[in-house]
Amino acid sequence: MAKLPGRKHGRALSRLAVAAIAAALVGTSASAAVADAPAPAPVKKLSKAAQAAPKAGATARARAASATPVFGLFGIERSSGFLYQYTLDGQGGLDDRMFVTDGWELLKAASPVDNNGDGDRDGMWAWDNAGNLYFNSPTENRTVGGGWNMYNKVLSPGDIGGAGAYDVLARDPSGVLWAYLGYDNGQVSSRVKIGGGWNAYTQITGKGDLTGDGQADIVARDASGVLWLYKGTGDYKAPFEPRTKIGAGWNMYNALVSTGDVDLDGRADLIARGNDGTLWLYKGTGNASAPFEPRQQIGFGYNIYSWMF
Repeated sequence: MAKLPGRKHGRALSRLAVAAIAAALVGTSASAAVADAPAPAPVKKLSKAAQAAPKAGATARARAASATPVFGLFGIERSSGFLYQYTLDGQGGLDDRMFVTDGWELLKAASPVDNNGDGDRDGMWAWDNAGNLYFNSPTENRTVGGGWNMYNKVLSPGDIGGAGAYDVLARDPSGVLWAYLGYDNGQVSSRVKIGGGWNAYTQITGKGDLTGDGQADIVARDASGVLWLYKGTGDYKAPFEPRTKIGAGWNMYNALVSTGDVDLDGRADLIARGNDGTLWLYKGTGNASAPFEPRQQIGFGYNIYSWMF
């Protein structure tokens, strides 16, 4: 497995370093498990509902039925900067963690993409601490540009513009949210203003369709703990409908992570990390009025990760 070179603190990622990250994520599987203690672990005792979920052999059918990606979960260990991967167990949960590569203290965010719509990772956006944006795929190794540290939140929830490739959302410190139309070669369009007031949210995430209409959606949590749904429209100039309330009490979580479809039913799900490090799965329903089923615990000890994607 490729490792990230030049792991000196404070250095920006080189194109070679980003290529190494891409080699670790795009079109490859994880390396051997690392034996260390304590390590975050999935919960192996599954509910009847989880046991009834499609097995690993049904993955291809689930992907063919939906554009929702199947990415698994990645975590960056706070103490080491190591990147770990959790693949899906085919029953609505995660397998044991696998070491992927090192040097991820140089990055502040990353987002896999599925530009060809088959459900698998085929590229990745990455942002380093110096504010550089990169795109990598099996055929591209592109430095998109610098200056992205003008934003305090950057994510790629999917194809919000209807052009087929994953697009980029970025929030500036004043709370304005901007959209960049992405292309499968890693280029982005000029930014388009979505609107202001987005600094009301402490968490913004999304990866795929939550409402069953084929459009990429996002969820956002405000400072009072209320979670809101923004349905996608497919128009990158106005990519979201007015927000609708999902529920309250979501400030019990210190991280909300969208990785696509976790239980392989063709619907996007949501992962939430409790303040005690417990990991919970909210299975997607495909229903805009109630997009998530009641939570299921899928792991514990995940507070050792500085961020997850």
